[in-house]
Amino acid sequence: MRGSIVRDWLPVLVWAAVIFAFSAVPDLGTGLGGWDLVLRKLAHAAEYALLGALLVRATGRSGLTFGLAVLYAASDEWHQTFVEGRVGAVHDVAIDAIGVAVGIVLYRSVRTRRFA
Repeated sequence: MRGSIVRDWLPVLVWAAVIFAFSAVPDLGTGLGGWDLVLRKLAHAAEYALLGALLVRATGRSGLTFGLAVLYAASDEWHQTFVEGRVGAVHDVAIDAIGVAVGIVLYRSVRTRRFA
């Protein structure tokens, strides 16, 4: 039992810490002008897609995963309000939620095909 808890939850905790660390960086701009915004929003969705996949793997429950990940996204945006040069944004939570949903769907899809 202990091994499965570590195997299932350690990747979730590590990835959540990576997200937190990136959120603590004052400026993540790429210097690519208009593309900067697009790349940052795609990064939001991608990092939360991975969190969604890892969480659904750990919990086995899509609804619980979605709720936990969106709560984490909201707390992450709140965290950014304390970082100089960063702002918390509700629309980023929405982008993160879309990413979580994509991650859940992709994980479930791969699992279904693998065991079909």
